[in-house]
Amino acid sequence: MDASKAALQPNLAQPNAGAGQRRTTMKNRKLILLIPAFAIGLLACRKDKTEAPDMDYTAASDNARADDIFNDMLSMVDKAVDDNGLRDLCDPTVTFDTTSTPRTITLDLGDVNCTASNGRLRRGQILVSYTGRYRDAGTVITITPVNYYVNNNLVTGTKTVTNMGLNANDQPYFAIVVNGTITAGDGSWVATHQAQRVRTWIQGSGTAQLSDDVYLITGGGNGVNRNGIPYVTEITSALRIELGCNWYVVSGTVVVTPTGRPARTIDYGNGACDGTFTVSVNGQTYTITIG
Repeated sequence: MDASKAALQPNLAQPNAGAGQRRTTMKNRKLILLIPAFAIGLLACRKDKTEAPDMDYTAASDNARADDIFNDMLSMVDKAVDDNGLRDLCDPTVTFDTTSTPRTITLDLGDVNCTASNGRLRRGQILVSYTGRYRDAGTVITITPVNYYVNNNLVTGTKTVTNMGLNANDQPYFAIVVNGTITAGDGSWVATHQAQRVRTWIQGSGTAQLSDDVYLITGGGNGVNRNGIPYVTEITSALRIELGCNWYVVSGTVVVTPTGRPARTIDYGNGACDGTFTVSVNGQTYTITIG
């Protein structure tokens, strides 16, 4: 009996070992099944945390439109004092005060919108003070809109133009400072615009007419777009402004960088007077028409 029992011991141990192996195998299988599930969950979490590319170009668009509006104001002043007279379809009534110090000019467009030759709707007044002639070194011209609307948006602030004399190439140049705000006609948004620029007169300074005047603009600025996002600007390729073009800027590039966001590049093209520019951000390019 003892021998028989001893002989049976190995047989009794074998089933127990097999059960342990089966349990280990089952655990391994469960681990194998759990690893892909964990990996999928981890990838899903990573995917959820990946932000979509920032494609918003509001800051670039607001900056370009503000530049256009304040360039347009200066062009209107140029026309107001042009010896050949005003020729726009939306000409203001111009009043000169040559006895005050500094001297002043008032451009009055009335209280009802008129449509300019470049398609803009304008109304209100533009006040100009000046210490001397535009072509004289040291002259300071300050332009201030009063109840002035462009395309039914309220424009406030100042644009100051200081004649700095001649540069090393004997070209007249001007220091430009803009501090402006544009408010939607219905009050739904406000955008601010500041600029510090140098405006170099490269063509047309020797003639009386305005249509052949060409300027190059360099410098930078900052602002807050209509969504409340601050931004800074830098002109990376000089802006070419042609007064014979209704939209003024015909070439050049500006980099606009909103706070905490990728830079946006405004490209005005290669010289065509078409009132369009492109904005590139995160590999995408959008075409915008100035209105």
